[in-house]
Amino acid sequence: MHSPNPFRAKHLMALGLAGLAALASVAFRPEEPAPATRTAVDITLQTLANLGMPITSVESAGGSRLFLTIQTGRILIWDGTSFLTTPFLDISSLISCCTERGLLSAAFHPQYATNGFFFVYYTNTAGNVTIARYAVSSGNPNLANPASGVVLLTIPHPTNSNHNGGQLQFGPDGFLYIGTGDGGSANDPPCNAQRDDVLLGKLLRIDVDQNVGSSPFYGIPPSNPFVGAGLPLDEIWAKGLRNPWRFSFDRMTGDLYIGDVGQDVREEIDFQPRSSTGGENYGWKIMEGTRCGDGGSSGCPAGVQPCNSPVFKYPILEYDHSAGDCSVTGGYVYRGSAFPNLAGIYFYGDYCTGRLWGSGQLLTPRAAGLSSFGQDSSGELYLATTNGLFARVLGSGPNATPTPTPTRQISGRAALPRRTPGPLVRIP
Repeated sequence: MHSPNPFRAKHLMALGLAGLAALASVAFRPEEPAPATRTAVDITLQTLANLGMPITSVESAGGSRLFLTIQTGRILIWDGTSFLTTPFLDISSLISCCTERGLLSAAFHPQYATNGFFFVYYTNTAGNVTIARYAVSSGNPNLANPASGVVLLTIPHPTNSNHNGGQLQFGPDGFLYIGTGDGGSANDPPCNAQRDDVLLGKLLRIDVDQNVGSSPFYGIPPSNPFVGAGLPLDEIWAKGLRNPWRFSFDRMTGDLYIGDVGQDVREEIDFQPRSSTGGENYGWKIMEGTRCGDGGSSGCPAGVQPCNSPVFKYPILEYDHSAGDCSVTGGYVYRGSAFPNLAGIYFYGDYCTGRLWGSGQLLTPRAAGLSSFGQDSSGELYLATTNGLFARVLGSGPNATPTPTPTRQISGRAALPRRTPGPLVRIP
């Protein structure tokens, strides 16, 4: 068994989960950014559309438009009031779909307004992870040029259809970050996430402003941690990830938050400060969150450290599956201006239950089949689901103190001490 991730078929048929009132086990690690002001808050969701098809990501290119990737291979444009009738891009013929495969995200170049470049993450017809670049058409800003596509990376993926990763994000350094899954099956049998000779189970960082006009259409940033002859591969920025389905950069601080989907017991949020020089190891498969992974070190290369080694970077947030949760969907730190009471709060949720949290506080709304959060050019937040819900996150008035979550035994190992319930952690 392995924990269900976004787009597993059995969950597409059962999105109406309810009645899960118990608060998940949420642990905060010492690495967590120091809290600023503390206030209990809540949110509401404003439904903008119901597309009736799996939405995999919500992206901004600057300006007022939002671009929604649809799992089956299209990118649609939301103009602020409705969807345009003609897709921005349709690459359905290039991808394999569905379960966890398909068109999984897009990212627009920081200089998109001048160069027109954007990048897509999809699984090709052979099931391999593919990163490609396209350009907007010269005559219509609402249409991409399908003939402009070039492939930057094709990462071989095992025959398993799951754990493809799926996130593209430009960092504050201008480089493109890519989150890849471990290749699927339970407990990463080949130990891909700990191997230095494969790009699976990793966070990659590449420079798309090198080799713009010729293959491979990208270069390696000279500051990448493993640049040079031999292994690890030069593209690797961090490793030890199971399925980093969604990650994001805080637009104010540049800090990185990674929602890494767990196996059968824990879901985790990993943190990397803006000052990082890369090279972090987040522990999978040796560790699942802060517990020892059930797969041990089988299949791993020599030299892989044992569970609880200081080499591994612990998550700053984790929760268990005791309330029916199964698959974390990472979100964003709110930096918009419309709802000042949400400022600095990191939002994330669970795919299976649709429960939503703000920096560890359970919130009132639910979004069953939660597939992605999004952020517009002003820092306002949105979310999307596999049943086609597209909604905006709105602030709400002060809410009651969150339910206390006591320390308890989890999987034969003492759980980490819980935070004092009540005040919400804000990211400064």
